[in-house]
Amino acid sequence: MAVATAAIVCVLSVFNGFRGVIADRLDTMSPDVLVEPVRGKVFGSTDELVRKVRAVREVASVSATLSDNALLLYNGREMPVLMKGVEPASYARVIDMKGLIDSRDGRYLRSGMDQGLPETTLSIGVAMQLGAYPGDGLMMFAPRREGRVNMANPVASFITDSLLVSGVYRTQQKDYDEDRILVDMATARRLLQYDDEASAIEIRVAEGADPARVAADIGKLLGPEFRVRDRLRQQEMDFRMIEIEKWISFLLLGFILLIASFNVISTLSMLVLEKEHNLSTLSAMGMSRRRIGGIFAWESMIVALIGGLAGVVLGVVLCLLQQHFGLIRVGDGVSTIITAYPVRLEAMDLLVTMVPVLLIGAATAMITAAFARKRVSNF
Repeated sequence: MAVATAAIVCVLSVFNGFRGVIADRLDTMSPDVLVEPVRGKVFGSTDELVRKVRAVREVASVSATLSDNALLLYNGREMPVLMKGVEPASYARVIDMKGLIDSRDGRYLRSGMDQGLPETTLSIGVAMQLGAYPGDGLMMFAPRREGRVNMANPVASFITDSLLVSGVYRTQQKDYDEDRILVDMATARRLLQYDDEASAIEIRVAEGADPARVAADIGKLLGPEFRVRDRLRQQEMDFRMIEIEKWISFLLLGFILLIASFNVISTLSMLVLEKEHNLSTLSAMGMSRRRIGGIFAWESMIVALIGGLAGVVLGVVLCLLQQHFGLIRVGDGVSTIITAYPVRLEAMDLLVTMVPVLLIGAATAMITAAFARKRVSNF
């Protein structure tokens, strides 16, 4: 019972740890609150919406962005990318991009031109696949939104521009590192043929504020035409999968705990058989079968509780050792984001762990008491 209970505590804590790791990694390029249109890819009147959002209480910074697909060409290599247009100054107050760029090899995106070219900041995945470095020039192709495709001259169906690589960022998160680039908003709107439209508004809340509450306030302000999500809801599927795996593991370990309870039942049943003479003495002295069964019921409950509590204590100790000393490593610690299995103890998990212990203890108590009463009736 103790070993199975300790295993449940450790497994639940490891899943909590991985959930915490994902949440911490989301701090890099996921805004505290994200506003997107419910219908369509873009929305208009961006400046007016930004002013409304900025006026909401506990909103620290706001930045509009414009994202769409494009094609990069460099040195004979081509790659489809997700281009994101940003206002460099305001976006830097929402997302700490400077902290993700190696200052030795480049710098953050700037507005305007450098060497006559608009700038772009590449993700590490794009830079590696194209072999592009800060200071290199790229060709960008974006499909025209309006007009018909000219099959005789397909190049005419694209708007092209040259970009200068200002820097390369790395977040250690695949979604953001694989195929994304940043350009200034004016360049993105020119390539995508937009005037003042944007595809999202990214928000940073004030320190100590609750992003979920701020998202709810913004949602009420903007109405049903916009989808407003805090950071956790932006990655809702990832967190939901972790929760599903966590509780499925809990159920599987609960079955192991149930199997372990068979040992308790068999041990107490053997004890009943060994104490038959004593049971007959108690029965002759006038003790009822119900009270005799209650003796073994309480013993069964005590065994289950001691085993459960010992398992919880053992699991907490193992988790604290792993948390502070990283006893169990993950890979070689070089090619992975984390070097040791993360753990995070939560009081609610400890309480949930005791639920099957109590249920199984009650079941074993009923079975053992019934067996003891049956042996008494056979005297």
